[in-house]
Amino acid sequence: MNSVDEIVAAVAKDIFAAYSSHTPIAPVRTRLPADDIDAAYRAQRLTVRQWEKQGRRIAGRKIGLTAKAVQKQLGVDQPDFGVLFADMCLGDNEEVPHRAVLQPRVEAEVALVLDRGIEQGDATVADVMRAVAYAVPAIEIVGSRIANWDIRIVDTVADNASSGLFVLGGPARRLDGLDLSGCEMLLTKNGEKASTGKGAACLGNPLNAAVWLARKMASLGMPLRAGDVIMTGALGPMVPVAPGDKVATTIGGIGSASVSFAASI
Repeated sequence: MNSVDEIVAAVAKDIFAAYSSHTPIAPVRTRLPADDIDAAYRAQRLTVRQWEKQGRRIAGRKIGLTAKAVQKQLGVDQPDFGVLFADMCLGDNEEVPHRAVLQPRVEAEVALVLDRGIEQGDATVADVMRAVAYAVPAIEIVGSRIANWDIRIVDTVADNASSGLFVLGGPARRLDGLDLSGCEMLLTKNGEKASTGKGAACLGNPLNAAVWLARKMASLGMPLRAGDVIMTGALGPMVPVAPGDKVATTIGGIGSASVSFAASI
């Protein structure tokens, strides 16, 4: 019988291969110990180390499962996190190359750019406020290496929290005067309304999500650093996208972001 370490390594290898082959795999929850989130994070770390060996640079973290309804659906009581690499970052109005993300979906978020690190294991909202340089409207392009998005918590965690790409819009704003809880979000696809929500959908306030992440990363000995980007979590439901689609979001009082998807060749 294979040890847990061997199983974790095999899961990480298969997920890593799915990125390269652009071919989804079966859910990994049938292989990892039941509901063992720690084992899933170990698989995530193995893939992250492999990417770092290939020269990719960590540029921040993303927070997932910030909506209570999604947590209930996946049977958890807290968010999860994944790694953002520098080569995942797109600017406003850029185009996503064909097949860049497997099974892509989009969601609108508030991104935070840090001016200083957060090392406290008991970080507070005040600590996060002091550390944030800018809040930026953003679009996350999530993807899944798990076939048909058939995921539970261990699947998405092992798969780097279903990461893909992220788009930073503008303008970049200081926190002074921003209503991150009450801000209204509208996301359109090809000019038609596709998703709506508000800041309160993200653990009550995107800053609350950032506090959770800061504490989590400090507890793991990997505290958030100056310059890190934090994707704080979806403000509304995810929307599937296809080649040729154009997506835009407006977040009230903050700004807008847009991205297009290359037509298939």
